[in-house]
Amino acid sequence: MTFMCGIAGYIGIKPAKEILLDSLSRLEYRGYDSCGIAVRGSPLTIFKGTSRVGHLRLQSPELGGTIGIGHTRWATHGEVSAANAHPHTDCHHKIAVVHNGIISNYRELRKLLKDEGHTFRSETDSEVLPHLVEKFYRGDIESALRQALGLIEGTYAVLAVTEHEDRVVAARNGSPLVVGVCSDGFIFASDVLGIGAQAESIVYLEDGDIAICDKRQIKITNEGKTVQRIPSSVHLNALMIEKGGFEHYMLKEINEQPEVVRACLRAYSDPPRFRNQLIFDSTTDSLTLTACGTSYHAAEVGKFIIEELTGIPVRLEIASEIRHRPTIIKTAKAIGLSQSGETADVLTSLKRMKEAGIETIALTNVFQSSISRIADDTIYIPAGPEVAVAATKTFVAQIIALIKLALAHQSVDRTMRDQINLELERIPHKIQQILDNRHLIKQATSLVAAADQVFFIAKGVNVPIALEGALKAKEIAYINAEGFCAGELKHGPFALLSPSSTVIAIIAGDENQASITASVREIQARKSKVVCITRENDSTFNDSTDNILRIPSTHRLLSPILNAVVVQLLAYYTAEARGCPIDFPRNLAKSVTVE
Repeated sequence: MTFMCGIAGYIGIKPAKEILLDSLSRLEYRGYDSCGIAVRGSPLTIFKGTSRVGHLRLQSPELGGTIGIGHTRWATHGEVSAANAHPHTDCHHKIAVVHNGIISNYRELRKLLKDEGHTFRSETDSEVLPHLVEKFYRGDIESALRQALGLIEGTYAVLAVTEHEDRVVAARNGSPLVVGVCSDGFIFASDVLGIGAQAESIVYLEDGDIAICDKRQIKITNEGKTVQRIPSSVHLNALMIEKGGFEHYMLKEINEQPEVVRACLRAYSDPPRFRNQLIFDSTTDSLTLTACGTSYHAAEVGKFIIEELTGIPVRLEIASEIRHRPTIIKTAKAIGLSQSGETADVLTSLKRMKEAGIETIALTNVFQSSISRIADDTIYIPAGPEVAVAATKTFVAQIIALIKLALAHQSVDRTMRDQINLELERIPHKIQQILDNRHLIKQATSLVAAADQVFFIAKGVNVPIALEGALKAKEIAYINAEGFCAGELKHGPFALLSPSSTVIAIIAGDENQASITASVREIQARKSKVVCITRENDSTFNDSTDNILRIPSTHRLLSPILNAVVVQLLAYYTAEARGCPIDFPRNLAKSVTVE
């Protein structure tokens, strides 16, 4: 998996070094194994290493050039090393390139270039790019890059500079790249977060675009013809991309969820428009939901709720699997869920379903992302920027969107619709109640942090929350955690229970109460520790479990939202207790954009 890397560039009248480092620091969630910058001067200066961006800032020399490019890496081709860090250069260190993507034919190109006398210094696929540019360079970096890209098979977002020209050249194919138009120049980045709040407008490059930028203007071509890309407003401010007094982005984003839910309810407040704009009409007799990771768990919740409220059968597909399936099972419509809008498996799956004649809808948090260009329609979730690698507020926002989609269907019982809508209005307050009592959740983490194994169990609509809780524990606390439907414990997982195990039981107080209560009793008989997440008025267990986390009662179909906040906080405080790097867990990055 890659092009979870982040790239940045600047050309203007200010010193490039600090602008590049600021941009890369905001892009670290895309990858943080190594980083580097190239600043144009005489000579072209490269500074890179296996540190985080903050350390690179402290170690780098003063550089006065006003043109430069940078990169923060998530390793794929080649180990984490200074040699494999970007930017990469040509044989004579006159041309520098940063690349985000995968070059599938790099072995053939590497052999060709080596046979022509080029010397390689890294193990990466990306290094073929500066050598190809060098091969074609005759004083025009645009022409040389265009010819180089003509030999490339794969995906890329590329920035290139040369010691000889006052220009930055950018190119995109299958990997995101945006340009910030500023009063003092232009900033390039993998996404809007990398641009920051100083841009006056944003230009979203499209596949096949090559942008040529000097200090005064930008020109964009596609297939050799000049094209116009309409600038978009910047919907970002400095507060959105700072920690806001919290120790970690993840904790900040968990605490933003009451307002995120309010924003979703405002955005989806007009059911007829919501229905007509998007999917549920008389032709929608079947639906596919496809996603990966946390978004897949949101889709699981959505499947349960849509089927119960509307009776429409919903297929649930892991995007990384459906993209390789020989046959696409046709449904009337399909929704692809991707927080970033750049998840490669989801993009490819939606493309395949669209080719099969299925109407496609994107559900994403990022305006003008790749998925919105592929899909026939887009539902945007108004969660705001999410920086922590572990998704939290976007997960809850996706669930809200799917609930409101289901409620918009004309077949939903009016009384049921009114009950759920009324209770949705209370959800922000109830989330805030959980947040205000998070110290109680923190107290329970001692049972989780010291466990050899942790199991999350649930029944019904909360099974995806058990899976999500386990995923969060793995992602940020590095705990061997698994999520199960409670009834499945007896079919194998019971063999793993021991006094050193901890089980998190999510009890929603619905029709599954008796069944999951029996499962908890069976677990206690095996001497495993049990933490119950249950309703505030549930007296089933009282002091008979090792810890009880009581949360506000709500409609059973909305209980996954509140339970999600609890497992997020449980994972966060467990990771904190174990001394883990919460926002940037090892081996992971935010956007999984290539298989």
